[in-house]
Amino acid sequence: MLYSVFLLALRSVQRNMLRSFLTILGIVIGVSAVITMVTLGNGATAAIQAQISGLGTNLLLIMPGQRGPGGGGSAAGGVPHFTESDAAAIASQIGGVAAVSPQGRASVTVVGNGRNWVTTVTGSTNAWFNTGNWKLAAGRTFSPDEQLGGAAVCVIGETVRREIFGGTVGLTGLGEQLRVKQFSCSVIGILAAKGQSGMGDQDDAVVVPLHTLQRRVTGSRKVDILSVSMQDGADSVPLKASLRQLLRERRKLATGDDDNFNIFDTQQLAETLSSTMGVLTNLLGAVAAVSLLVGGIGIMNIMLVSVTERTREIGLRLAVGALEGEVLLQFLIEAVVLSALGGVIGVVIATAASYGLSLYMAVPYVFDVAINVLALVFSAGIGVLFGYFPARRAARMDPIEALRHE
Repeated sequence: MLYSVFLLALRSVQRNMLRSFLTILGIVIGVSAVITMVTLGNGATAAIQAQISGLGTNLLLIMPGQRGPGGGGSAAGGVPHFTESDAAAIASQIGGVAAVSPQGRASVTVVGNGRNWVTTVTGSTNAWFNTGNWKLAAGRTFSPDEQLGGAAVCVIGETVRREIFGGTVGLTGLGEQLRVKQFSCSVIGILAAKGQSGMGDQDDAVVVPLHTLQRRVTGSRKVDILSVSMQDGADSVPLKASLRQLLRERRKLATGDDDNFNIFDTQQLAETLSSTMGVLTNLLGAVAAVSLLVGGIGIMNIMLVSVTERTREIGLRLAVGALEGEVLLQFLIEAVVLSALGGVIGVVIATAASYGLSLYMAVPYVFDVAINVLALVFSAGIGVLFGYFPARRAARMDPIEALRHE
């Protein structure tokens, strides 16, 4: 019986293809909009997490200066910078620390191979490669003697390699000379490319030993940033509290004095941004889901029209012995078939649209099985919800009155 009722519902849909298509259009738009919004939101969240994780694993960034009302920090106004001894103290006295890299930075013009390029020169130790999750595409890092003596050697990023030397990735430029400001250094390594992040082009960098930067570029022994990489499984809350206490002692801050440094937790930043993106994704999905309700109302209206048009048919079926439940089931299945068909078409359109927009927006395409299945189930549920009233109206018709209907 159920199979025959299903065939009757399909024949009814086939008899009025144009009307059926217009009926399910709202469902198609609703399902495709919901899936597309959620998929793009998930892709944007994954992109943000990847960019932040590219800065380093379990990374804490410590910068001198006080956070202002606008959220910015500044080391001006006599606020002292850090020193190498601060980094050594953190590494030796704070538990749960995997590596600490003191960093100095300067924006300079580098010249080589008859070309010049404005970039950021970072002076640090080999710990910089560990705290920042940097890998080498070719070459090596600094030797202990090069770090201690401030040797004229450097490791360059892919953007600098491409702009100055060009050629094959990871090969051209290695062993060449690169003039940084007023001194020439030998390129001993090429960094593996990381790409763009929220903080700019990560590959636009030249890395030299910290003493080299201090002696040959800045002329100062100051350290601008301390990067602290935590061990796997370390709790950042007590670790940051220990860091704060140690730095306050080393910077001789009294009990009532404000901190003259900031500690930024990249993991917490990633979680905050992911949470924000999740809220926005859910909001956009909820707005798009409104069109599903509009599509359901359209199905109910068309089903009511269909019941009116087929009054004599319904009366004839009831007169020859069809049960009310069979008539109700016929029209209910018809509504569900319409809405489920709209859901399937919506999923196909959403998959194509999500993939295309992900490429256009340069975010990962994250296929979410749950949202696709949920959208299909919800679209079928819309058919049950909005198809029940027309189906009940058809099932409760008086056969005699229905047969008299013109």
